Amino acid sequence: MANFAKSPVPRFTAEVYQNPYLPEGGREVHAIVTVTATGGGTTGGRPLCVGGSGGPDAGVVIMVDCSGSMDHPPTKLRAAREATAAALDTLRDGVAFAVVAGTHRAAEVYPGGGRLAAAGATTRAQAAEALRRLSAGGGTAIGTWLRLADRLLSSADLTIRHAVLLTDGRNEHESPQDLRATLDDCFGSFTCDARGVGTNWEVKEVTGIASALLGTADIVADPAGLTADFTRMMATAMGKEVADVALRLWTPLGAETVFVKQVAPTVEDLTGRGRESGPRSADYPTGSWGDESRDYHLCLRVPAAGIGREMLAGRVSLIIPAPDGLPSQAVPQTPPRPLSQGLVRAVWTDDIAASTSINPQVAHYTGQAELAQVIQQGLDARKSGDVDSATAKLGRAVQLADASGNAATAKLLAKVVDVVDATTGTVRLKAKVAEADEMTLETRSTKTVRVKK
Repeated sequence: MANFAKSPVPRFTAEVYQNPYLPEGGREVHAIVTVTATGGGTTGGRPLCVGGSGGPDAGVVIMVDCSGSMDHPPTKLRAAREATAAALDTLRDGVAFAVVAGTHRAAEVYPGGGRLAAAGATTRAQAAEALRRLSAGGGTAIGTWLRLADRLLSSADLTIRHAVLLTDGRNEHESPQDLRATLDDCFGSFTCDARGVGTNWEVKEVTGIASALLGTADIVADPAGLTADFTRMMATAMGKEVADVALRLWTPLGAETVFVKQVAPTVEDLTGRGRESGPRSADYPTGSWGDESRDYHLCLRVPAAGIGREMLAGRVSLIIPAPDGLPSQAVPQTPPRPLSQGLVRAVWTDDIAASTSINPQVAHYTGQAELAQVIQQGLDARKSGDVDSATAKLGRAVQLADASGNAATAKLLAKVVDVVDATTGTVRLKAKVAEADEMTLETRSTKTVRVKK
């Protein structure tokens, strides 16, 4: 077992970017909050020793689709086995792990017995041997896979609980309501990255799973790319140092929250996930953090006021459940600890130039959120045969991607439309589009670029 010295919990900072000035009677205040975690290192924290006195601090469950379609072509299952083995090789020694085979039911592949194994040379070799015995057959009921992952990750005292889900097909053996109930039950228990391999899966299904469980979603159209993707994904997971970080937003009497959105590195609406945490205070979940930075867009509605008035419109802070990133059950008497905070102000003025100016960060991310929305609307219109609407929406997307410098999204859009003029958003729908290109654009539509500061 490797001997990792304990790394410090990342240090969080919160920077607020806004134009606080409102015209007389103005009520809506917008702000971008940049949250940065530094100093935690990417070694993943204290030593991990399943069964030892310290207990493991991180656990990973990999769910591999083994339904019948994974054998068409056979390269899919072969690539999934190799990618899973490569992901296990990326785990630090001592990390708790398990592998699950998913069909219309969930089965433990390794180690079995409703438990997790500690990553090491022997267990990795045993897991790789178990993976070689996987075969394809049966249907797809993703909720059963997630529930087994939840039970396995709950079987040990873990600070970081993470899962990886790979599927190649639609969730045809359980109802959407059953899957939604599973996601609701698993929320807060672990984070989950979801991947679709090939082109026979449902984008909204896979992205919905990742969104609900605060993970990432992506397409791996060619199975040959699975190993590289799984290795990168697991390396990122190993960099997480603290779990269950919440964005706490307090608003004064008379003010209300209109929305809270993550806007970088992806667009994610957190508004409906807020949980009351005190008088006029709500906590919005952000998942696990390592050394990284994310941006959030807040919109607050304050009571109208006259010229010259000023008020604190909101206070945003970062919250972890217990000191030093320890599991909350370890110190139940200790309340959540604020890590950093930023203030959102409102100032009423008769200076028209000041009150009509839009903060550059707010303007940028408003455009990025619209970009994600019009891509989805454009692709939906294209699928339904509404050419005019699809052309208008995807043309607007090209315009927004060009204006914001989102080159990656612009490149994906160019595979779906012929761009006549990016500046004006003049496009023509391509007569023939590869299914993988359309699915890639839809899957990655929420990925944003940071504002140039």
